[in-house]
Amino acid sequence: MLVKDTITIERLQHIVKGRLSSKRFAHTLGVVDMAKRLASHYGASVQQAEVAALLHDAMKESPLQEMQSLVKEAQIPVDSEMLKNGALLHGPAGAAYAKLILHIHDESICEAIRVHTLGSTHMSVLDKIIFLADYIEPNRDFPGVEELRALAFKDLNAAVIRAYDGTIRHLLDQGLSIHVDTIRGRNSVLLERSDV
Repeated sequence: MLVKDTITIERLQHIVKGRLSSKRFAHTLGVVDMAKRLASHYGASVQQAEVAALLHDAMKESPLQEMQSLVKEAQIPVDSEMLKNGALLHGPAGAAYAKLILHIHDESICEAIRVHTLGSTHMSVLDKIIFLADYIEPNRDFPGVEELRALAFKDLNAAVIRAYDGTIRHLLDQGLSIHVDTIRGRNSVLLERSDV
């Protein structure tokens, strides 16, 4: 069972909508749409993808202290850099929220939520789908997004690497730090590719 018997997708959608701004909720629905399409294309569980996508940003607009408390209570290991930065912490906090508040005990779903921002080493197909769907959902508009959307349905690993590259370039252009999990995640997917 993915979620408690009493929680339907519609109920989860209602809960998430109440937690997010209209713009962030529109983004979330875009991620759900893309994640379901990618899951269907790659033979992953569409239901798992839908739940993980729906909850991936559930904590994004919450106060940092609330994120920190949930992560601590759920005993999700995070480093000091993540603990101080809501943009990095909202994935682990979302996984904690799914487990502790919504009683979602499917580890695959919680892990996909946890790693959707930074990625990780040895990502599952579901992890990659949520990571990529977040990057290329229909509301996203940046140079090259159409080509990346097309690539996503041809070569999942190549598309994930391109998404990592785009994120890293953006962080470099902004003069921001790059979390080590992002580098490790990119390298891990790079090593999986058959054409390397």
